[in-house]
Amino acid sequence: MKFLDQTKIYVKAGDGGNGAVSFRREKFIEYGGPDGGDGGKGGDVWIEAVDNLNTLIDYRYQQHFRAGRGTNGMGRQRSGPGGADITLKVPVGTEVLDEDGETQLHDFTYAGEKILFLRGGNGGFGNATFKSSTNRAPRHANPGQTNEERTIWLRLKLIADAGLVGLPNAGKSTFLAATSAAKPKIADYPFTTLAPQLGVVAIDGAEFVLADLPGLIKGAHDGVGLGDRFLGHIERCRVVLHLIDGTESAIVKAYRTIRRELELYGQGLAEKPEIIGLNKIDALTPAEVKKKIAALEKASGAKVFALSGATGDGVKTVLRDMAKRIGVATRAEEAAAEPAAPWRP
Repeated sequence: MKFLDQTKIYVKAGDGGNGAVSFRREKFIEYGGPDGGDGGKGGDVWIEAVDNLNTLIDYRYQQHFRAGRGTNGMGRQRSGPGGADITLKVPVGTEVLDEDGETQLHDFTYAGEKILFLRGGNGGFGNATFKSSTNRAPRHANPGQTNEERTIWLRLKLIADAGLVGLPNAGKSTFLAATSAAKPKIADYPFTTLAPQLGVVAIDGAEFVLADLPGLIKGAHDGVGLGDRFLGHIERCRVVLHLIDGTESAIVKAYRTIRRELELYGQGLAEKPEIIGLNKIDALTPAEVKKKIAALEKASGAKVFALSGATGDGVKTVLRDMAKRIGVATRAEEAAAEPAAPWRP
């Protein structure tokens, strides 16, 4: 299945049906009077988050969605049936944005969340509604209400507890494959990973979701390489694991390159708790490992973990630290959480 995390669609709620102008004409009934029925209500547009989707690929080939129109009223005071509703199903973590691509209308954060996005138009009144003591034979009815239509963006941000960042070939996919049941593509050339990958990691009875993102390079914020479009998937992450290729000669430059891209992207990524890992230590001597860790700790001002995703050395230590930080961040978020107001048409 192809991965699609952003799409633009057009949605329209159903228009209401027109009211009917009709008069009762039956044998042996002297005063029939008006009997036009009301039009039916237009269909609503609903959006629902479901847990069996992880991409927006369903909206790649169909971008126009219209709810059913209400049926017109009929004689004998028969009201028209309402139009059919439509429900757009999206993955958990999908944001609904206005046409400008920036104004957030709603954010789906859990499976089963369902909102009424656009309300269908009301049906028009038939002429029977306008009958009164002074207007015994009204010859007019209301048209159905024309309802709202909108162009919106759906943007998916994967919900993961921790995210992997680093330059291409830093060993992120190998690390994900070694710590979870995920099967990412692994090869010895840059940009092997072309779309985010998720895996469930278990350590000491705790479980968390780890996201592997395509590699960043210098100038990613300007669209160089794969750009920074996938960085949105770690906006929801509580912890960032920054992997650095230990065989890289300029490891401090590699670290600062990624940090600068995170800062230029914004959205609070540079402020997230960061774990720094010097990967591929199986290809280094103990002296080289010690020297490179000292250089990274001096540049970052933080502890640096030595590990090898290929052999498993140091991996459990990193996972335990990640689980600990995720737990701390989760409790802090729960303490500061406030219920968001749902979108109302």
